[in-house]
Amino acid sequence: MSSSAETQESRGDVFKWAVVVLLIAVAVVGNNYFSAESLLYRLIAVLVLAGIAGFVALNTAKGRSFAKLAKEAKTEIRRVVWPTRQETVQTTLIVLAVVIFMSLVLWGVDSLLGWIVSAVIG
Repeated sequence: MSSSAETQESRGDVFKWAVVVLLIAVAVVGNNYFSAESLLYRLIAVLVLAGIAGFVALNTAKGRSFAKLAKEAKTEIRRVVWPTRQETVQTTLIVLAVVIFMSLVLWGVDSLLGWIVSAVIG
């Protein structure tokens, strides 16, 4: 891509991000201004403005790269090998046993040090 095309694209992105910020600001101010109206109507208006802002944001270079990242993450999640129920239960029990054991060890060390300090002090 040439330098002038990159500059033109970045200027367009700056304008798009300004539109996104403006839409979000309109949603916040409008929600506050129309606080006497029904919550349902205000929620619908905020969701519509947020949807439009999201659509505009996804049409920027960073938005497209975010969409690509999200698509790749979804593909990667399909490749994950999830543990079976038995593996999950066993791992949970091991973690629980280690936590209980370490808490007893720390309680014992704390009590021992407390007795030693009490004996020294007095």
